[in-house]
Amino acid sequence: MWSYHPDLLAKPVPRYTSYPTAMEFTEDVGAEDYARALAAVEPATPVSLYVHIPFCESICWYCGCNTGAASRKQRLDDYLTALRAEISLVAKRLGGRGRIRRIAFGGGSPNAIAPVELVRLLDLLLTVFDAYSPDISIELDPRGFSPEWALVLAAAQVTRVSLGVQTFAPHVQQAIGRIQPLSHIERVVAALRLRGIEAINFDLMYGLPGQELADVDATIDEALALAPSRIAFFGYAHLPQMIARQRRIDASRLPGPELRFEQSRLGYQRLTAAGYIPIGFDHFARPGDPLAVAAGEGRVNRNFQGFTEDDAPVLLGFGASAIGKFPDLIVQNEKNSGPYRDLIGAERLAATKGVRVDASEQRRAEHIRDLLCKGRARLDAAAIAPAQSALSDFEQRGIIAWEGDTLVIRDCGLPYARHVAAQFDRIRGEIAAV
Repeated sequence: MWSYHPDLLAKPVPRYTSYPTAMEFTEDVGAEDYARALAAVEPATPVSLYVHIPFCESICWYCGCNTGAASRKQRLDDYLTALRAEISLVAKRLGGRGRIRRIAFGGGSPNAIAPVELVRLLDLLLTVFDAYSPDISIELDPRGFSPEWALVLAAAQVTRVSLGVQTFAPHVQQAIGRIQPLSHIERVVAALRLRGIEAINFDLMYGLPGQELADVDATIDEALALAPSRIAFFGYAHLPQMIARQRRIDASRLPGPELRFEQSRLGYQRLTAAGYIPIGFDHFARPGDPLAVAAGEGRVNRNFQGFTEDDAPVLLGFGASAIGKFPDLIVQNEKNSGPYRDLIGAERLAATKGVRVDASEQRRAEHIRDLLCKGRARLDAAAIAPAQSALSDFEQRGIIAWEGDTLVIRDCGLPYARHVAAQFDRIRGEIAAV
């Protein structure tokens, strides 16, 4: 089904959860730009909110998230105080404009805080913004889950829960510092469903240390038995030079490129054979799930949470390192919790870097999004010849095809979707005109 091109797989390309990517963020963009963007939001504009909780009860060695240990109560309390203040500050600047359709809690692990603190945050969001019955989702670390959390989430009308499962293989869990037996995941899923929360996502990973093809196969067997509504199947990125905690992982035990490719292919084959609809290059959803419906209607989008049916033009991020997005601007808050608290304590917006997105970059972003989300992109006449030239090697390998003015990623070329999309990247690609 998929062709193996090791030279392409060896070339690192962004995941394009945004374009321009975070690598292009600079300190030339900051709080003043954010303030102007907030002031320009029109009434009733669809808006999504993201709330970042950068704490975990236990730090996993593979994790690349901006998170730290939730070991000091005062540190958590100070952060939450600043977070609530930032929410109020941004809401005041927005002045009632914008209509909140989605609220997502991520991290880290939002369940590193007490359930009552989550309720306080959610109550504040629903009070200070125009938010009537929004879709509410939360990422959870199963190891910190309790029946109390299931009760609170149901009472708070949380609509979707994402569980960091990664792998069910005990020896692989040991190798990444994340021990969570299958029986525990089963109890978490049962507790959520008992409270009426049926929309459950699993995050699974391949390319982990000591992980063999049989381990991936067995993990998928066990995941399918629990029947989550969505599964994200990610490849582990080993970057110990950038992420210090990954230095605890024995790099000599990481699967080689060909085994990683086989693991990815096996996951795709198993999940699609089980009836899951493939979304982009690493998400899968059961038929009837809103993401699968959006895929069938060509409405899938991509943002910092991955592939999504969320098409709101404005995303507001709260918390240290959180990212906000507007049609012509991307901003990121101060990454470190201490300076973040200082900025908010001084009643200043916490955005300290970002990037402006002009009309040309917006067109590039649309092409990258369409290729990753739909597998095809329609080009303007002036862009076709430059694109055909830049992508000639991909065409010769059978990865892409052309249907008139539409660039199509063939089914066998799915593993290289990001490599094709990267050709439209102003910095990394070769297509000069879009």
